Order: sequence, then C-alpha cells, then structure tokens
Amino acid sequence: MVRAGITNLANKPTSAEAWRSVASSNDVVGIKVFSTPGPDAGTRPAVVAAVIEGLIEARVSATNIVIWDRQRADLRKAGFFELAERYGVQVEGSANIGFDEEVFYLPERPILGQLVYGDVEFGRKGEGLGRKSFVTRLLTKQVTKIITVTPLLNHNAAGVNGNLYSLAQGSVDNFIRFENDLLRLSTAVPEIFALPAIADKVALNITDALICQYHGESQGLLHYAVMLNELRFSKDAVALDFLSLREMERVRLAAKTSVPRESSLTNQLELVNNAALLELGAAEVESIKIERQTTGN
Repeated sequence: MVRAGITNLANKPTSAEAWRSVASSNDVVGIKVFSTPGPDAGTRPAVVAAVIEGLIEARVSATNIVIWDRQRADLRKAGFFELAERYGVQVEGSANIGFDEEVFYLPERPILGQLVYGDVEFGRKGEGLGRKSFVTRLLTKQVTKIITVTPLLNHNAAGVNGNLYSLAQGSVDNFIRFENDLLRLSTAVPEIFALPAIADKVALNITDALICQYHGESQGLLHYAVMLNELRFSKDAVALDFLSLREMERVRLAAKTSVPRESSLTNQLELVNNAALLELGAAEVESIKIERQTTGN
C-alpha cells in the first residue's frame, strides 16, 4: 500500500524514484509519528517500516532517518525502538533532545501557560515567562525533511489527531496551554505548523487510516473503531485533516454515536479553516482532488 500510494502521488514508475522526489540522499528525514496511544490505535509501526524501506531504497542512509515524537517513553512503548534497531535508524523524543531558545512561537495575544518540567522556562523567575513555545532542536539543528505519519484518531477538541495537530504538538514546548480551549487550539496549531522551521521542511503527509478510532483521543479503545484499510498520501496536511474530520463524522453517524456539542464538526473545522487562511492547504471539497487506488494486499 505504501509503494502504491507514493508512486501514485509522485507520478513515478518506481518506488525509489517516488521517494527521491520526497527526500535526497543528503537529507536528514524525520518521520513524525503519534505514539501515545500505542501500536494499535496510534501510528502503526508496520506503516513506518514501509516508509523506511522506501527511503533506504531511494538511497537515504538509515543513519539519516529519525523516527520521532514528543517523548521517547511513548516511542518505546509503541514499538518504535525495536523498529529503529531492525533498520539501523535513529529514534528521538523532541522534548528529550531539548528546545532551541532562538526559535519560538509567540501568540499575537499573550497566553500564559502552566509551565511543566521539560519546558524551557520551567523554574525560571521573572516577567513574561510562559508566553513563548520554543521549537525542538531536533528540527532547528538536525532534521531537514519531515514526513508525518498520523493515525485516524479522534481528538476531543481538534476533532482529529491529524497531521497538523500531531506535528505542532510534537514540535514545541509549553503546548498544554492550548489543549483545553478550542479557540486557542484552532489558532495555535496552524500558526505553529506555519513556522518556517517546521512548515518549510514538511515534504509528505500520510494519514494512517487502516483503522478509524472515533473515541478515545490518546487511548487505544478499539471497541470504538472501524477498519477502513486505507493509507492516504498528500503534500497537503490541511486537505488530509479536512477529509479525516468528514470521515470521523461519517463513522460516528453510522455507529449512532456523537461528540459533545462544543466538539461538533462545525467547531472542529475551525482549525483546518484557519490553516487554509494561512495558505497551508485546502479545506474545501471543491479544492481537493481525490484519487483512489486499490492493491491486492
């Protein structure tokens, strides 16, 4: 499925040629996964393994490939350390490696956060602390190309733990201040994603839609899930997340379940609409071209 998806997207005859259109042999490729829910409800290691094999086939050195998420502990529990050992690639936590104090996100309207251990300004004294979110050194000092591989998993505020949310949440510190407020989250996620240190490096987005879990957020609750058996590829993270929101709504209606009114589809679309306003991608059906391809696997 990965081979079929990447060759179709890149319009290349072979997988190696397709992957070379994503990254060169000189690049350090960071594969951003969402590992908190574990290997069943989060990004599935088998999908990442196929991406790694494609990159290596395209002559990207295994040592120049980094599987990453926010915390190493989550990556270990989800099986990505085992995957890294198998292929000889790196695995890293963006919070564990630390943050770059010269590259940060500062909201137009000051939003003070409750700093926690691991945040750059945690424990410091003085005025104006907690207003910035600093970008991980993994992106500012090491990774040159980003590939997101994100599960089709609900998020109670954002609607979906999509490519936009997953990358933004994993790339900066002091993020908790946005999580429980839909307005803050729908503004911050696109603006963080749009930072040059992040957006300029995004080469490919993959939605791991093998399974769609429509309740649970960061927990594996497979009794609230359906099998779609799809992988979705695009250079446009906004379009993928927009389609994921619509899919999540369709699955909930079919299962005769719902989300709270404040988490309705109309409210959840605010995030992708804001991303579209920042010209990060398309959030309208008329602007999205969908090509479907089936495989024999």
